[in-house]
Amino acid sequence: MGYCFGIDIGGTTVKIGLAAEDGTLLEGWEIPTRKEPTPEGLLLDIRVSILDRLDRGLDRGKKQKIRRADILGIGMAAPGAVTADGILHGAVNIGWGDVALAEEAERIIGISPVCVGNDARLAALGEAAYGAGVGARSMLMVTLGTGVGGGVVLNGKVLMGESGVAGEIGHMTVNPFETVRCNCGKMGCLEQYASATGMVRVAKQVLAKRREDSLLRQKEVTAKTLWDAARAGDALANEITDAVSAYLGMALANAMYLVDTEKIVFGGGVSKAGELLLQKVEKAYRSRVFAHSREKEFLLAKLGNAAGMRGAAALLLQKIR
Repeated sequence: MGYCFGIDIGGTTVKIGLAAEDGTLLEGWEIPTRKEPTPEGLLLDIRVSILDRLDRGLDRGKKQKIRRADILGIGMAAPGAVTADGILHGAVNIGWGDVALAEEAERIIGISPVCVGNDARLAALGEAAYGAGVGARSMLMVTLGTGVGGGVVLNGKVLMGESGVAGEIGHMTVNPFETVRCNCGKMGCLEQYASATGMVRVAKQVLAKRREDSLLRQKEVTAKTLWDAARAGDALANEITDAVSAYLGMALANAMYLVDTEKIVFGGGVSKAGELLLQKVEKAYRSRVFAHSREKEFLLAKLGNAAGMRGAAALLLQKIR
């Protein structure tokens, strides 16, 4: 049996997983993300970590050491737009500009092939292959965290797009009258309302204009305290979560007119709001789509922080097959 590594490069840590040829995750660990203007140092850290694990022996219960020759390749998830040729077009949160990441990773880590994709897109692939999307022909995943990411999986394959931005639902314009710029430089992006930071921004704006009593005035406003207050029946918190859910529902309705997937899956920290989030977003979504498009399955992601790592491994396994 062959094996591969799935690697998810994040702003704080790099998640590394060893997967069997059938996609089963056998072992996972993390190393710190070294932030430098170029990727060489971080790729060297990844090389050292991987080779150290191999040299120490990754016993798979068969009393047999996995050899370097058993490794089929590496799948790598990176935080930025990635084109089909493995070029990463900037990674703002770790300070990189454009880089031929697949080529550099093969050279420095010494394992080939290396297949690279966007982290949100590969998280979607991971959920489709091993998580909430198992059994579905198609799936749209939305990750609600510090930002809003997304990915589309059609017939088991993740949609990357010519410029590497297919599925980037967080930067879909949902408010053309917004006057504050998003981190991307545009105005009125979904991320400005439906990310954790966006929800806090909206909540603080409402609290500053209104005088009603609210649980939100009793503690620091975060995405968690906002949804907790809404779940507790706080009227103002429910008004705010209805508003941000309306933006999400609008974006999803627009997306469905293009990709029309079977399932819609929510991941990221904000998805811990759970069923209340699904109910509010689904209600907003249903009000904006054709009648025959309303019966989509809204689900919470299952893989948590392992989604990108597992999706990266899945990308590599698809390529070599």
